[in-house]
Amino acid sequence: MTDIPQITDSHCHLDFPDFDGQLDNIIANAAAAGVTRMVTICTKLANEPAVRAIAETHAPVFYAAGTHPMSAADVPLVTVDELTALARHPKFVGIGETGLDYHYTADSAEIQQHSLRIHIDAARDTGLPLIIHARAADDDMARILTEEHQNGAFQCVMHCFSSSAGLARAALDLGFYLSMSGIAAFPKSQELRNIFAAAPLERILVETDAPYLAPPPHRGKRNEPAYTAHTARKGAEIFGLDYPTFAARTQENFDRLFPKVAQYRAAA
Repeated sequence: MTDIPQITDSHCHLDFPDFDGQLDNIIANAAAAGVTRMVTICTKLANEPAVRAIAETHAPVFYAAGTHPMSAADVPLVTVDELTALARHPKFVGIGETGLDYHYTADSAEIQQHSLRIHIDAARDTGLPLIIHARAADDDMARILTEEHQNGAFQCVMHCFSSSAGLARAALDLGFYLSMSGIAAFPKSQELRNIFAAAPLERILVETDAPYLAPPPHRGKRNEPAYTAHTARKGAEIFGLDYPTFAARTQENFDRLFPKVAQYRAAA
């Protein structure tokens, strides 16, 4: 039996209704595709207990929590203390997703920026990586990340990266990571593939953002963690590597950015 290279879905949303009653099958599908770990993301703290329960119930699942920028104006501002308290859980491995989204919610830009800075403070205090959502806000995102990093170092992944080469360079210059989603496999995404190709391989992660953004051949359908393998195969092409080598490198990158996951598995 041929060993399947192992990879990690670094960002998905297993608490969304798309997966209701199906998580056992979803996680089995992922394992069959070589996706042996996944980080499910809580986007509103009110949902944190349900997201935590998924991680506690399913061994391959870890979780992170924060306030999505599109919700920043609609829910109470999270506090650093709330996030650091959550971080005490052994399977809580990241801060966010947070960030800036001016595509639909530019009117809340000011409170989004305030929320982002709170999450950055929590990332510093906990030592956990910040998980960033950025859309149509490249200049402000680059400025805030640079300002805050000068005030005190923290680690970060630009989740589902599909922004400009300028924001990619700003993030990479700060030592941050870029995460490749199914968008990178879309036929019309050559400009994005060029951005990834210019990045250091040691700063690349892979993800689904499931249930969204399914890569070919599942585009237009519900995404799921198993499909990380399709994106990772496209990533191998982008970097001119065979799939097992690219998969192994992204695993090393994930373990470096999310050491709490690696330590948890080692302890288990």
